[in-house]
Amino acid sequence: MSDSQAGTATDVLERVRRHRRHTLELLTVCAVGLVPWTVVLALTLPSEYKVHQWRASWVGFDVLLVIAMASTAILGWLRHRAVIVSGLAMAVLLICDAWFDVSLAFGTSEVWLSAALAVFVELPLAAFLIHRVMGMISLAQWPSAEAATSSDK
Repeated sequence: MSDSQAGTATDVLERVRRHRRHTLELLTVCAVGLVPWTVVLALTLPSEYKVHQWRASWVGFDVLLVIAMASTAILGWLRHRAVIVSGLAMAVLLICDAWFDVSLAFGTSEVWLSAALAVFVELPLAAFLIHRVMGMISLAQWPSAEAATSSDK
């Protein structure tokens, strides 16, 4: 490899490290900032609220879930590595769906059906998808933690 190619590779690695650091800093600030906001919501939101556009909200969410499922299936059949992203998105949507179905059904007779669907369908499917995604990620070639740490210095 020529000196100019080595310099370019070093520049690219430095840029990747800088982007990684900035991304992690941003995510840290967001996580810390979300804590007081969550406390404010817990103290100020009403326990009951009349909802407008209930049907549009739930149908829209289920449309997103269908898109995530279809994308995951299609990308899986095509053996495209983007299946990792769509599979993880689908798992997160399933977990959110289970949470909202159960929490919004509290105090009604529908809580048992919501809980059963969460425990026997949505959460196991989400866990399966996360397990599969983690398996696919583990097949990727990643630098070791020691190599990444020593190169960040």
